[in-house]
Amino acid sequence: MTMRKLRFAIFGNIYQPKKSVSIQKILACLAQHEAEAYIERNFYTFITEGQQLPLKDVNVFDDDQFEADFAISMGGDGTFLRTASVVGMKQIPILGINTGRLGFLADVNAQEIEHTIDALHDEDFAVDTRAVIQVETNGQLLQGYNCALNDVAILKRDNASMIAIRTTINGEMLTTYQADGLVVSTPTGSTAYSLSVGGPIIVPGTHVFSLTAVAPHSLNVRPIVISEDSVIELSVESRTQNYLVALDGRSEKLPDTTTLTLRRAPYRVQVIKRAGTKYFHTLREKMMWGADQRV
Repeated sequence: MTMRKLRFAIFGNIYQPKKSVSIQKILACLAQHEAEAYIERNFYTFITEGQQLPLKDVNVFDDDQFEADFAISMGGDGTFLRTASVVGMKQIPILGINTGRLGFLADVNAQEIEHTIDALHDEDFAVDTRAVIQVETNGQLLQGYNCALNDVAILKRDNASMIAIRTTINGEMLTTYQADGLVVSTPTGSTAYSLSVGGPIIVPGTHVFSLTAVAPHSLNVRPIVISEDSVIELSVESRTQNYLVALDGRSEKLPDTTTLTLRRAPYRVQVIKRAGTKYFHTLREKMMWGADQRV
């Protein structure tokens, strides 16, 4: 059991007012262990001013200006993805507390908070390391956040006709996708957007990426799985002369003269899992496999 004071950086969803009360339970648990709590400023303002909840003995930080032993994400998987983007190369393990809906990454519910915080102090937990995709545009890192834990999607604009996405893997031509878009997914993201467009479920730790077309023009097009060490180069042709690139759902418009290069990022995201957590059990539960759907 560790004796020194642990530091926790807390991130939260500012769009779920009814669920924000869980922060008080977390802070009470941390106080019992004499841990130091640091809260992201936007979340702190939302709780104290928007929800009128008093928070005592906490520190506030901006952007990525923090150091901690653990990061806590309060929300759904979307909040976890944002937390991972801020934690970035700090290599701080992230605990996802689910106050949202479906949660693969945020898989600790409000009733399990106290037990889970105790387990962190007792070092009774496991850490999954998850690959991240890094995006370059014309040889330069994408401005702002340039990595994705779930997926990178190349998509047509709202009213545009389909786009052509010329795709090479390690310098070798794969194909030109005629489609509404293309989703390049990590194993972590395989149960997110990729799954909804027909991509495969990939078990974490398998060190691969998948490429799945969005509404392809040809029925012969199928998802493909490649090594995570591959370098993917994409060039797009569009009648509107531009397209969207979305990293974990955060989209940006680019001119179709922009070439994208995707490769594994130089760091991995550390995801805290409670001792005894089983991936296939979680998968069956979240996907409702075997459940009787009849009314």
